Amino acid sequence: MAASKISAVWLLLALVIAMANGQGLKVGFYVKTCPSVESIVKKTIDDVIAVSPSLGGPLLRMHFHDCFVRLKGPSWNVETGRRDGRVSISNEALTNLPSPFSNITTLIQGWQRKGLTPKDLVVLSGSHTIGTSHCPAFTNRLYNFTGKGDTDPSLDSNYIAELKKKCAPNDQTTLVEMDPGSFKTFDKNYYALVRKRRGLFQSDSALLNSSKTRIYVRHQAEHFKSSFFEDFGNSMVKMGRIEVLTGSAGEIRKVCGRVN
Repeated sequence: MAASKISAVWLLLALVIAMANGQGLKVGFYVKTCPSVESIVKKTIDDVIAVSPSLGGPLLRMHFHDCFVRLKGPSWNVETGRRDGRVSISNEALTNLPSPFSNITTLIQGWQRKGLTPKDLVVLSGSHTIGTSHCPAFTNRLYNFTGKGDTDPSLDSNYIAELKKKCAPNDQTTLVEMDPGSFKTFDKNYYALVRKRRGLFQSDSALLNSSKTRIYVRHQAEHFKSSFFEDFGNSMVKMGRIEVLTGSAGEIRKVCGRVN
């Protein structure tokens, strides 16, 4: 049921985009061609998340992956008018998407190539407050970090013990909460975990290795009043503008998974 509702929303969006003749992203892009589309999408997603709250993380990361390659909590005005590309190459995901195994230098450089700052990096990493991950994305930190059967010294030893109970060395299927205890709630608890050396991925721990990101982690972890939700919305808008196709560029795909 959830999947069919989401598919219906994508179809509606495709029809609306085909009727629109805009020249760029903007809030309210469809106000004349289909004024109800945003409320329809919001209600559909709200209904789906109410039944399957674990879908919040995958939906959020789908937007992230789409922007980098070619919710309950914060809210922001979404700029609409994006068109589909005519090129779809699976290998681009490997070369463009930040890796969970990356160090801070690689992360900052990769984000800067997309026009994003170290602050955007540390802010959008906060999306790891919701969702789950398969074991292979981090088990090297538990069993064979440097190829000598050792563990990652930047990861809390007690947390390592907990993760080993969930993930055997060759486990390919088990899902682990990225923000244990509140993986369905969008909050700033992620930063408290990172500061305690309990970030699940190497890319999480890496945020402590540069003053450009470490200061933000500590601030969000230590202060009750937080700018995180506002910062997250601003960074999501910036990310939504990466290499975007608008106007007559690209196409409107008849089937989302392949070019026309």
